[in-house]
Amino acid sequence: MSPLVECVPNISEGRDLEKIDKIVNSVRQIDGCTVLGVEPDHDYNRTVITFAGAPGPVLEGAVALILKSIELLDMREHKGEHPRLGVVDVCPFIPLNDMTMDEAADLARAAVDKVANVAHVPLFLYGAAASHKDRYLLSTLRKGEYEGLEARLTGNESTHQKTTRMPDAGTSEWTEVVSKSGGITIGARSILVAYNVNIGESDASVAKKIASIVRSSGRLLKSEAGVRIRTSGMLPMVQGMGVPLEELGISQVSMNLRDVEQCPLHLAFMACKSIASDHGVEVVGSEIVGLVPLSAVLQTGAFFSPQETDEEKLVQAAVQGLGLNEHHDFDPKTGIIEWALAAEVVQ
Repeated sequence: MSPLVECVPNISEGRDLEKIDKIVNSVRQIDGCTVLGVEPDHDYNRTVITFAGAPGPVLEGAVALILKSIELLDMREHKGEHPRLGVVDVCPFIPLNDMTMDEAADLARAAVDKVANVAHVPLFLYGAAASHKDRYLLSTLRKGEYEGLEARLTGNESTHQKTTRMPDAGTSEWTEVVSKSGGITIGARSILVAYNVNIGESDASVAKKIASIVRSSGRLLKSEAGVRIRTSGMLPMVQGMGVPLEELGISQVSMNLRDVEQCPLHLAFMACKSIASDHGVEVVGSEIVGLVPLSAVLQTGAFFSPQETDEEKLVQAAVQGLGLNEHHDFDPKTGIIEWALAAEVVQ
C-alpha cells in the first residue's frame, strides 16, 4: 500500500462561496491531490476542507491553500461563532495508510517552512509537530483568538505563557499583512471527528451547560473569594462548547472527539441527549463535519442495531440513530473516508 495522508484545513470563511471555490480550486489543481469534502458553515463563518493523497501532493496542496487564503481572506472583516486565530485557523496532516505520525509531523514542519519563505505571517505548530509540550493543543495556541493577536505579538497580554506566546516561524511582528491574515496553525494529529449535537433551543443556554458537563476539561468553578477549581468532565478526549445557530433557530453542542475509540459517536450523542432531557429540551439530530472513519460509523450502527451484521445496514442504522439527516445532509458515500476514497479511485 502506498503512503496516504489526509489534510483537513479549516478556513475562516463560510459565507462567500466564490472565495471558497477559489481556495479549494488551488488544491484541485495539484496533480495527485484529491478533494474529498468542502463544508461551509454560515453561522461559524468557517469552511472545513478535506483532501488526501500521497505525501508530496498533499503537502503542495496545503501550501497552495494557505497562500490562496492569505491572498483572498481578511480577518479584519471576519465575524463568526467559532473560535479562530487566522485565515487558516488550523491545517492538520493526518496519517492514513503506510505513514507514521512522525512523518505527518515532518510534513507539517515542511509546510511551515514553505509558507514562511513566501508569506510574512505568524506560523504556529501544534499536535505531533509541536515545538514544546505546552503547544500541543490547538485550543492553547488559539487563546485570545485573532482579537488578542496584536497584544500577544507585542508582549502586551497575559493570556499566554512564554512557552506558547510567539510563533514558531514567519513573522512575530504586527504588520498590515498580519492584521489581514492573523495567525496560521499547522500540525499533525490522529483522526479527529468534528461532531455536533443539535439542541432544540435558540439561545444556546442549555447547549452551553451540556458542553461544560461533557467536555473532558469539565467546568470551571469559582468561590466568592475568587478561588478557582475545575471539575472533571463526563467524556474522555472530548472538547466542546455550546453555540447558537441563528440560521436554523437551534443551538449546538459543538464537539471535537479526539479519539472515537475512547468516546464513540453514540456515547457523545446519548450523553448530550440525556442532559438535554434533564433540562426539558430535546435533541434534534446531529451533524458530522468533515469525514469520519468507517469503523466509527459501524461501531455506532451496532449500538443502535445490535443484531445487524451487514455493513451498509449498520451505516444506515448509525445515520438514523444519530439523526444525521435531520437538519443537515449526510451522504455515507462522500462522508465516510474509506468510501469517499474508493469512489475517487474508481472514477
